[in-house]
Amino acid sequence: MPVAASAIYFLNLRGDVLINRLYRDDVGGNMVDAFRMHIMQTKELGTCPVRQIGGCSFLYMRISNVYIVIVVSSNANVACAFKFVVEAVNLFKSYFGGAFDEDAIRNNFVLIYELLDGGVRSPFSSKPVDKPVPNATLQVTGAVGWRREGLVYKKNEVFLDIVESVNLLMSSKGSVLRCDVTGKILMKCFLSGMPDLKLGLNDKIGLEKESQLKARPAKSGKTIELDDVTFHQCVNLTRFNSEKTVSFVPPDGEFELMKYRITEGVNLPFRVLPTIKELGRTRMEVNVKVKSVFGAKMFALGVVIKIPVPKQTAKTSFQVTSGRAKYNPAIDCLVWKIRKFPGQTEPTLSAEVELISTMGEKKSSTRPPIQMEFQVPMFTASGLRVRFLKVWEKSGYNTVEWVRYITKAGSYEIRC
Repeated sequence: MPVAASAIYFLNLRGDVLINRLYRDDVGGNMVDAFRMHIMQTKELGTCPVRQIGGCSFLYMRISNVYIVIVVSSNANVACAFKFVVEAVNLFKSYFGGAFDEDAIRNNFVLIYELLDGGVRSPFSSKPVDKPVPNATLQVTGAVGWRREGLVYKKNEVFLDIVESVNLLMSSKGSVLRCDVTGKILMKCFLSGMPDLKLGLNDKIGLEKESQLKARPAKSGKTIELDDVTFHQCVNLTRFNSEKTVSFVPPDGEFELMKYRITEGVNLPFRVLPTIKELGRTRMEVNVKVKSVFGAKMFALGVVIKIPVPKQTAKTSFQVTSGRAKYNPAIDCLVWKIRKFPGQTEPTLSAEVELISTMGEKKSSTRPPIQMEFQVPMFTASGLRVRFLKVWEKSGYNTVEWVRYITKAGSYEIRC
């Protein structure tokens, strides 16, 4: 008997997730990483379209420059799964004017979510479906599967966190080679009844749509362009497609509202200026200046700068204007830690490294990059901001809304 699919992923040829939908909670959100690591990176994509990893089966098919991956946690009808993929792609093409590739997915992700949620009959379901019920109808009637009725709280509160990871690869001369931001909006809702929430962000598309609906020019200010957006199933995609606002009936408690990616206009929180000189065969001189680019009233926490040194390091001595530094032989790095790093400051590290003299010719090798770890509260590298968060409920109670921002280091590397 067919069983329900746990998840479906649409990936590009690099393994980046374009769109995904999790149908069951019996698999983790990192299953796509297992597919990328054990199948894509091992060049075994063309050997067999069905692979089993860690108790889950991956059924995948490549169409144009897109991989469609279905994840199931128990035995499933493979032929039925691939028939579903083929029929789904044919349906998508009919909506996209005959095209189905990475660009078509990026330009029509809202429509794809609508079709996946109601317009495409999945062969995995063992229950007969007479007519698909879109999310909009569920929200109007209040019959939502992710929230039970009759919830009552003495204090109605909403907590919203925008958490971003900034990824950077910078050359030794200070030019940016690669830079992007991956972010997610996390919510914790303690609201009575069946509330309807509306979230406004300073994204470019949303502000332009709002100005069109109100027939007045958009307000000046920083706007950003969100890429690769994915939503929780509670979001009303029909309203988002027409009004470009995030409207939803929230689950009770904690959940991830949406994920996104930014590739343009990234605000780097730190600039690192390294200078490393080799003084003969047995000495090195290391000077590193780290400048915090964010506002003077803000600060970063838990800043760690790892500066690679040769394996034959014998002795080190340091001078730092802030924090503490030491040599860690286990990772062959000078580790500089600053517990609290104020904005608009430029602490420096100066170090002398003595090396063990080795026989033979000197081998020229590329040094590993300098790596950074940090957290910057109330700062977003993308510039994303919450313009409003409105709560409607038929009883008309008052709510308290809390909004936090935090930017963390993803892969933050500077070549030296």
